[in-house]
This record gives sequence, C-alpha cells and structure tokens, in this order.
Amino acid sequence: MEYELINLPNGIRIVLHYAASSVSHACLLVNAGARDEQEGQHGLAHFIEHLLFKQTEKRNTNQILNRLESVGGDLNAYTTKEYTCIHASFLTPYLERTLDLFQDLFFHSVFPESEMDKEKGVILDEMASYLDSPEDSIMDDFEDQLFRGHALGHNILGTAEDLQRFTRNDVLRFIQKNYNTHEIIIGISGHYTSKKVAAIANRTLGGIPESTKQQRRAAPPQRESRHVAVKKPINQTHYVMGGIAYDTHHEHKAGLLLLNNLLGGMGMSSKLNLVVREKHGIAYTIESNYTPLSDTGIFHIYFGTDEEKADRAARLVARQLKRLRDQKMGVMQLFQAKKKFKGQIALGEENRLNLIITLAKSLLDHNEIQTLADVFAKIDAVTSDQLLAIANEIFDEHNRSTLRFVPE
Repeated sequence: MEYELINLPNGIRIVLHYAASSVSHACLLVNAGARDEQEGQHGLAHFIEHLLFKQTEKRNTNQILNRLESVGGDLNAYTTKEYTCIHASFLTPYLERTLDLFQDLFFHSVFPESEMDKEKGVILDEMASYLDSPEDSIMDDFEDQLFRGHALGHNILGTAEDLQRFTRNDVLRFIQKNYNTHEIIIGISGHYTSKKVAAIANRTLGGIPESTKQQRRAAPPQRESRHVAVKKPINQTHYVMGGIAYDTHHEHKAGLLLLNNLLGGMGMSSKLNLVVREKHGIAYTIESNYTPLSDTGIFHIYFGTDEEKADRAARLVARQLKRLRDQKMGVMQLFQAKKKFKGQIALGEENRLNLIITLAKSLLDHNEIQTLADVFAKIDAVTSDQLLAIANEIFDEHNRSTLRFVPE
C-alpha cells in the first residue's frame, strides 16, 4: 500500500492512497460526534450531518445531490460517537468537483429554518424505523447502560424531545466549537500524483480559515456492572453481554481484536457460531464486537433466540469465555487465529472506500498512518500469555453487564 501525506496551511491534512483505477474514493473526516453534544442536545451532530446536504451559499438541495450523481458518482455521510464523515465514490477526472463539494457542504452550509423543520420529520421517521429493529436498538441501550450519565451512552439519533428543540443557533454553536481544521482529515484513493492532489486541495480547501478550537472530552467514569431485562413487543429474546474494554491507544488493543475475531468475529468458523449455532442450533445470529474509542472501549456479545432458549445460549457463551480465561492458547491455534485474522483484514482493504476512511481515522487518532504491515506486525507480536491476561481482564464476570429484550 502506497500513501503520501499533504498538509495544508490551515491545518487540514490529506492522506493520498495511490490506486491505478478509473474509480476514486474520497472522505472528509472531522473529529466531532455524538459525544461532543451538550446535555439537552443529544442527536445534534447527526442532525447537522443531515443538514449539510440541504443548502449552501451557492447550491440548493437538488444541486448538491446532483453534483456527483450527474457524473455517475455517489455521495453519502454518517455520524458516530466521535466522528462525522462525508464520503464519495466517483470517476477519476472528478476529484476537484468532489473536494469542492466537500468544502461547500462543511464550510458554507446555511442551515435554513425551513429545511431544518423538514429534516426533523425525516429523522423522527428514522427513529421509528430504528425502534422497529431490536437487534440494532439493543446495542445503543446497552451502551447507555454501560456509560449511564455520560455523553458516550446517548443514542446517536438523540431523542424526539431534543430534536424538536434544535435551533439554527444550536447548529452554528456546535460547528464553531467542534470543527477544528487541525482535526479534519481528507482521505483520497485514486490514480493521482501528490502534486496534482496538492494543487486541487489548495484551490478547493486552502481558503478555509484556520481554526484551532480545542476539544475537551471528559472520560467516562467506571460503573458497576448491571443486569437488566426489558419487555418489548417482539417475538424473540435479544441478548447482549459485555463491558468496558481498551481504548484505541492501549498496548493490548491488537490482542483484544485478535481475541474478539477468534471468539465471534467475521465468518462462520468463530467459536461462538460453531458452538451456539452449528452444534446446538439455538441461535441464528451470534457475534461479538470490540469497539476501541479515544479514551475507552466496548466489548460485547450479541445473540437473538427464542425466549426458552436464551438462558441456555447465555450459559454456552459464558462457558466459552471461561475457557479463554482458563486455558492458554496453543502454538498452532494461535498461529491459525493470526493467519485467519490477517487474511480477513487484507481482504477488507480491497474495499478502497473503507480503506481510505480507515487511513483517515488512523491519522486522526494516532497522528500517523498505520500500514497493513504495521497492523500485521502488531498481530504477530501477540503472545498466548498476553491473550490469557486480556481474557481474564476483559471477560471477568465483574466487568460483565447484560441487557436482554424479552417478549411481552
């Protein structure tokens, strides 16, 4: 993988990944998300992400949407707890058109009240759709349980009550406070020289005024584990167990990523899938996930099953966690786990849009690009002793909370 870094005078950084292809991908990533919202304004970062597509100083909604679609391109965006991202895929000649659109959306949106009112209705509908999907909503409720009282626990969509109260001034204040040019990364993957990208970037983004607002995020406090059951108008039981895990800078992050992949990661051969689904046939979906954040992390296991099978499935999961805490992994098993995980990572990088977003996040989080070789080296350095220590810390019963949605 080849990449170059380009620094603009206003602090915006660009990571260029060279790819000999007629199709290019780009993203703009800003270090501002749902956790940066004030009390009573939950959902504001996501609301702003929607509003960016509505009207700028020189484009209306149709002109924004057609700017790339008219040449066969694709434009989209998403919000997380810590980031807001706009991304696009397009034919190689249209890089300048794309970066010009990015800067127009992020720095010249006007947020008319009429569009805000319409978009509130759209998001209310999005909330209703989300509530109809218990396998999605249980994850957010579980995070709220883990981080109760902290901004990280709040749903990215926010609440209907907060949404209805948002004003244009709320939007402008959030942007002024959180959109720091030194914490904006542009990622580009395509058939370009760094000289050409630098020239285009300076024309389209170089005129953006420098902003050095400093974010002051409060780390979440440690909470006692809790076990909660909630009745819902559903047919299946949905079950999540897990707890606090390592942040993105932790020395054991690679080890926990490897352990998570072995336990319930991608593919059908994970330990949990083989035991709970294939051997006992009591869950259609079972998976684990580890999400490292800037100052904390989340590990959880999810499954959905019939109500009368839920306790048995939970015991099977607990048994697998206990084995990982009690038994050191053998040399061959560790070798196979690493080989599988590295292969999956390499295959994932074939998706160049995901790749360039990953590179942009790496630069934002670590102030450097972590190449595929760097990632592989960290995985190869993990030992069975380290995995045993990680399992005993993260999978400890005192660090394990549960949330289940049960049929009414």
